[in-house]
Amino acid sequence: MTLHSTTAEQLALANFKQERLREIITRLMAYGAIVRDEDRVEQLLYDDARRIEGLLEDYFDIAGFRLHHDSTNQYYRLYVAGAVVDGLPEDTVEPAPSLRARVSPDFVAMALALRFLYQNKLNTGDIQAQGEVLVSFEEIAATMQTQLKRALPNGMGDKMALLAELKRHRLLSYTAEFSIADEDALLAIRPTILGIVSNDALSAGLEADGVVEQEVTAEGDQE
Repeated sequence: MTLHSTTAEQLALANFKQERLREIITRLMAYGAIVRDEDRVEQLLYDDARRIEGLLEDYFDIAGFRLHHDSTNQYYRLYVAGAVVDGLPEDTVEPAPSLRARVSPDFVAMALALRFLYQNKLNTGDIQAQGEVLVSFEEIAATMQTQLKRALPNGMGDKMALLAELKRHRLLSYTAEFSIADEDALLAIRPTILGIVSNDALSAGLEADGVVEQEVTAEGDQE
């Protein structure tokens, strides 16, 4: 019996189409996560992924990946081999750095700032629905300056592009109407940040005094 026939048999038992399985796998490989409250598309993908969760875990395990399901906050996160994730058992598979997403130093710096802010809000119990934390853009900028000694990109377009990149990795959420110029506008830091920036990475980043070369375990769009 081949892997293909075994998969087809399990899909038939679950009354699940192979094309839909492919969509779920493709989304996880491309974005690194499926977050139920992202949009209607991911809501349906998440619900379908729950139906065949065991099959998905087996598929990625064979490939050397780790699929984590946070049922409380309703998201799936895909990690490459060897990723260090707080709260998860140590991965015994050898790391595969070439599979990690290539992200900019600005991305890493802001991810560290988001992790710092998230932890502070978590410690005070200031958590919203689905485990999110609400912050202003000014709070992020101030944290980068005071904690990481690093300024944000100068241009408004560059700042928005950085936020969009973090949103694409499912670390941030904000409305289509969000504007940096609006002091009352808020961004939601998602609990997925806990799996991207470990406690060790956060501590090292804060001690680096402006030199941001820390590794984050962002997956998706691997090169």
